Amino acid sequence: MTSAISVGQPVFTQVVEGFGTVTITPVDPAADSALIHSWVTQERARFWGMGEASRELVQEIYEDVDRRTTHHAFMVSRDGEQVALFQTYDCAEDRVSECYEVQPGDVGVHLLIGPTTGAAERGFTGSLMTVFIAFVFSDAAARRVVVEPDARNAKAISLMERTGFVLGPQVVLPEIDLPEVYLPAKPAQLAFLAAPGAAPAAG
Repeated sequence: MTSAISVGQPVFTQVVEGFGTVTITPVDPAADSALIHSWVTQERARFWGMGEASRELVQEIYEDVDRRTTHHAFMVSRDGEQVALFQTYDCAEDRVSECYEVQPGDVGVHLLIGPTTGAAERGFTGSLMTVFIAFVFSDAAARRVVVEPDARNAKAISLMERTGFVLGPQVVLPEIDLPEVYLPAKPAQLAFLAAPGAAPAAG
């Protein structure tokens, strides 16, 4: 996403009939790190890769994201309740660029749904996906959404297919070992979703 982003100010709101009002707001690292930490350290979030992170490290990671112009992190609320963490990035400026031929307008995304306190709600994740896709494509420069879930995360891959993504190759994202961030190598399943009216997505 290339538009101006300010912490604490919503950047996108959509009313989903029968679901509620979904609001996307940039992560405030200091204010949101405790909640994000409680999500990413649960077993259900093991593919997020931050299971051993401290709250302080989580805050540092999202402070680093906040300083970047190519990577963005957002808290997602439904009717005022924070329910998900959504991240976007310029594929050309990310390690995924080493694994496939990036096209102009490729926007990478990561999604983590927060834990629910009650019974699973049918259609919950699908409704959020509709909003996320609308948000990404609200930027006229975005031509294709790219995802790279862990290749072992069958649930996430199935969700992408149900949402209309076209599966690409399985790849191994390279390790990143820098002073401000460490990411281990990851087996990933690439998948692509073209913008409405664009040519069919492909790897």
